[in-house]
Amino acid sequence: MGTIPPSAPGRFGMALAALALAATACTSAGGGDDPGGSGSEAAVLTIAPEAGAEAVAPNTPVTVTAENGTISEVTVDQVVPGQAEDEASPFEMTGTLSEDGTAWTADWNLAPGADVTVTATAENADGEPTELVHEFTTEAAVEGQRLELSHNFPTSGETVGVGMPITIGFDLPVTEKTAVENSLKVVSEQGVAGSWRWLDDKTVVFRPETYWEPYQQVSVEMHLAGVRAAEGVYGVRDHRLEFEIGRELRMDMNVPDHEMVVTVDGEEVRTIPVSNGDGTSNFSTTSSGTHVLMERYETLLMDSDTVELPAGRNGYSTTVQYAVRTSNSGEFVHEASYNGNIGSANTSNGCTNLRMDDARWFFENTLMGDVLETTGTDRVKEWDNGWGYWQPSWDEWLAESATGEPQVTDGSNPPGSPFGAQDGGTDEE
Repeated sequence: MGTIPPSAPGRFGMALAALALAATACTSAGGGDDPGGSGSEAAVLTIAPEAGAEAVAPNTPVTVTAENGTISEVTVDQVVPGQAEDEASPFEMTGTLSEDGTAWTADWNLAPGADVTVTATAENADGEPTELVHEFTTEAAVEGQRLELSHNFPTSGETVGVGMPITIGFDLPVTEKTAVENSLKVVSEQGVAGSWRWLDDKTVVFRPETYWEPYQQVSVEMHLAGVRAAEGVYGVRDHRLEFEIGRELRMDMNVPDHEMVVTVDGEEVRTIPVSNGDGTSNFSTTSSGTHVLMERYETLLMDSDTVELPAGRNGYSTTVQYAVRTSNSGEFVHEASYNGNIGSANTSNGCTNLRMDDARWFFENTLMGDVLETTGTDRVKEWDNGWGYWQPSWDEWLAESATGEPQVTDGSNPPGSPFGAQDGGTDEE
């Protein structure tokens, strides 16, 4: 669906207050004869859904058409009775206007259980306005079938590294993935192509084609209210996520060299001696590939009972400091003062061991989302092991999107429709 930038003519927002106007018939013409005697016909408007409709499916698109004129304004006001103020949508309803100005379609779904007022205005050739108002209600989401956001990474207000993926989790399975993807809009100050990929029926991840440019703001508009996620299941709330991409800190580590080189904005700032996995098994081999820094702990018990330790290897239980996770299979960068081979030999169980002063510096100066590129081992990091989302090529990543098309983060809308299936069908092939 084509879009018109918010600042251009033809892009209209939702009124913040309900308009106290009575509903009219499905079409409306301007009033009275032309006092100037020009003979121009009054504009005629049509709005769907029809006035007075009840329990309209939330994923029904609002449309406005005009004859004998062009549309000059459309507002969509939605009030959900009993909804708390902090649950109200942070977004105005926007829409896309046809090139000739005679057809307008809402960009997003309607809130479930809402009282909706659509007010449209069109002007004829002489600039005389015609106004039409429709009021109707939408179907409420059924208890137990109300799609909610369960988690997201990062969270609002965080500053993250240039490799940071965006992860959105839901509390119910999503089968109509195309509609949900097209309800998630990523906007960055420096627009790039990116794409979503589903890890499972409840989790979807966005990454750009290349690493984020540093020093910029990123937002995610989650237009989830009214999206049909599965048969009978509708999203109930919109959400907005805002975070910042910080400086470009990257780390390169060739395992046989026993050192990690850290650069910030392209300038080398520190070389850190390390000891990696001894390589006697796949488990104890530090994985090669692109690692994205994840969660961190000032103190952490490293316990072999929490990982699938291969038979024949001795278990361990050791408390370490300044631990930063790089995978879900047990790999961390952490302090290991007990390891006398740091900088000279690889003798760990697969983690990257650092001396205390380097570990503290690493912990204090890195961010979630910073990138660690590791080479030199025969164990390749799996794309779904932690945040290994840079392991697939861009084409491989994009091919797994439900839409099959990139989403550009320059403020334009997602590449397809968020309305999904109508009348009990499905939008999935």
